[in-house]
Amino acid sequence: MKEIEKKYEEKRILVTGGAGCIGSNLIKKLSELGAKEVIILDNLSSSYIWNIPQANNIIFVEGDILDDEMLKRVFKRKPEYVFHLAAHFANQNSVDNPETDLMVNGMGILKVLEYAQISGIERFIFSSSGCGVYGLDSKMPFEENDISIKLHSPYQVTKLLGELFTNYFNNLYNLPIVNARFFNVFGPGEVPGKYRNVIPNFIYWAMQGKSLPITGNGSETRDWTYVGDIVDGLLAMGVKKEAIGEAINLGSGKETKVIDMANIVNDLTGNKNGIRYIEARNWDVKKRLLSSIDKAKRILDYEPKTSFKSGVEEVYKWFVDNWENIEKSAEF
Repeated sequence: MKEIEKKYEEKRILVTGGAGCIGSNLIKKLSELGAKEVIILDNLSSSYIWNIPQANNIIFVEGDILDDEMLKRVFKRKPEYVFHLAAHFANQNSVDNPETDLMVNGMGILKVLEYAQISGIERFIFSSSGCGVYGLDSKMPFEENDISIKLHSPYQVTKLLGELFTNYFNNLYNLPIVNARFFNVFGPGEVPGKYRNVIPNFIYWAMQGKSLPITGNGSETRDWTYVGDIVDGLLAMGVKKEAIGEAINLGSGKETKVIDMANIVNDLTGNKNGIRYIEARNWDVKKRLLSSIDKAKRILDYEPKTSFKSGVEEVYKWFVDNWENIEKSAEF
């Protein structure tokens, strides 16, 4: 890993959507590794300025990936790497707002790719979704060559569309791209809210003494992956030559039951109000999620290090330390 990390010294790196959970953790790491500039482009539509790491080599630009003037501004700084994390986030959000989802996740990545291709960058890493591009007709554990076109939300559709666009730029222009397929990422830096992930929402509710709502019966599983492990995988994707042109799963390679997650959260927070069961959402049809990380191990030397329980403990500590800001920012 040290050899990979050294590659980012004195480099200029653009991170779109850099104020979110994955972005803020990636930016902090890149800054610590001695990057010359870490440029953030984020419109703060689902993130908050207080969550952005502060350092002399971190430059924050508040703006939208659909805005050509903003894209010209950040690419004028001549980034050598682009980590494209900006997205219209969450399945339910995309069901409620499908046109916005298509604009941000479709037109947005197309615009960023166009500027990246003109700029001649060294690597373009796209945040795709392992939870999105695999369907009910894909076999578990999900392997990279077994994607589906039978999808259940606009978010899943546009994440697959993003991969098609990156592959197109690789095929036609030889742009060095990598598609990172994330599985159920969690960690410090994700503020709870209506369209946010279940772990920050459960911790937020548990800290307020509320019962935790489980859709289904709790035996459903997810491949929750700690953000620190995701960051390690992304850094390797920016450096490993064998990764160019590939789609690679970044998961934990382990299943955890939703009921077990809820019990861990309640135990950590001392919440006595337990759980309750509610009806599953129409798009939520995958009862199990499990990634194959064999390809990531082979190409990236990827090896998740953080256990699920340890990761949840880190999130809880972050909540305690940032409770005032979280309470002000959470939107339900």
